[in-house]
Amino acid sequence: MPPRLDEITPANLDTALAVRVRSDQEHAVAPVANSLAEAYVHPPGVAWPRLIVDGDRAVGFLMAFLDIDWYGDGSARRSGLWRLNIAAGRQGRGYGRFAVDRVEEEIRRRGGTRLYVTWHPGPDGPEEFYRRLGFRENGETSGGQTVAVREW
Repeated sequence: MPPRLDEITPANLDTALAVRVRSDQEHAVAPVANSLAEAYVHPPGVAWPRLIVDGDRAVGFLMAFLDIDWYGDGSARRSGLWRLNIAAGRQGRGYGRFAVDRVEEEIRRRGGTRLYVTWHPGPDGPEEFYRRLGFRENGETSGGQTVAVREW
């Protein structure tokens, strides 16, 4: 059975909150609790948080942003991957690729043609992972992070 994405509900909230990346990655991605708090304070439909489940085990968490006003002035609407937390000990098994592909599917379903992502720059960041998945830097930064895009 392939992995799946589950909506975050009261029944699986504690499971989602328990997803932890490796300790050496904690500086590069916010914990799930922070992501869910951010999802809560944005208008409905902006954040798309999902638990990544394989069988009966949570293996990660993702949160997409959907059709946001990127610059806050109406000049650019964007959708993309906001957070990706693959559990320590579950990395390197294709769950990250699965998550990115599911976000792309959701954006396509909504009529989008681009998937944006940001990453923490540096030798211990996820840059190579995203490059392998076809993301290309667009010359921008956001909050000190590199901005990249995958188009179709």
